[in-house]
Amino acid sequence: MIIAIDGPAGSGKSTIAKMIARELGFTYIDTGAMYRAVALKIKRLGINPDDPEAVLEVLKNTQIDLKPSEKGVKVFLDGEDVSDKIRTEEIGKIASKIARHKKVREILVQMQRELGKRAKNAVIEGRDTGTVVFPDADIKFFLTASAEVRAERRYRELKEKGLDVSYDKILREVQERDRLDKTRKESPLKPAEDAIIIDTSDKDINQVFRHLIEIIKNKIKK
Repeated sequence: MIIAIDGPAGSGKSTIAKMIARELGFTYIDTGAMYRAVALKIKRLGINPDDPEAVLEVLKNTQIDLKPSEKGVKVFLDGEDVSDKIRTEEIGKIASKIARHKKVREILVQMQRELGKRAKNAVIEGRDTGTVVFPDADIKFFLTASAEVRAERRYRELKEKGLDVSYDKILREVQERDRLDKTRKESPLKPAEDAIIIDTSDKDINQVFRHLIEIIKNKIKK
């Protein structure tokens, strides 16, 4: 069984996907982490993320591995554990830029499909999992929330880590990420036609988790 969970940054899809995978004993695959890993590498190399040919050349000589861990998944870039290094706002913005390049997406989508096939039972989250990567997924969810709520969540998360951050700046970054993801020519962020859309703005993680698990278990029974 393949369960696809898509949605914009900060909608809660990563946390929910990990919880569902843990509950069902499924493999968790974070497609966005693969774009972030490439983003980290091109940043280190000083490559312009808006240059598709340069990014593609880097990708051809890059090894990305996703390995299960207690936290969900560990991301390895050319053998280096970069799980924490790829989770910055800067890397997220670069990832959104390289995700606009058709040939780059084609290579990463193929890698994601291979991971899903090897896993057999998987919860796969991203921004085009249900529309492009696994259009025949058994269940498709699209989690969303207002930009203000998503910015507030990110703000609290960073404050809890002791970082000096600005809510207004984070909100602008969230809105810019949304703009990039929704307007890109290749695989723009949007719900699949048969996706179940869940607005998480006024729900906590446990409420969303229980709702989705109920839907999944009912589907399995059938």
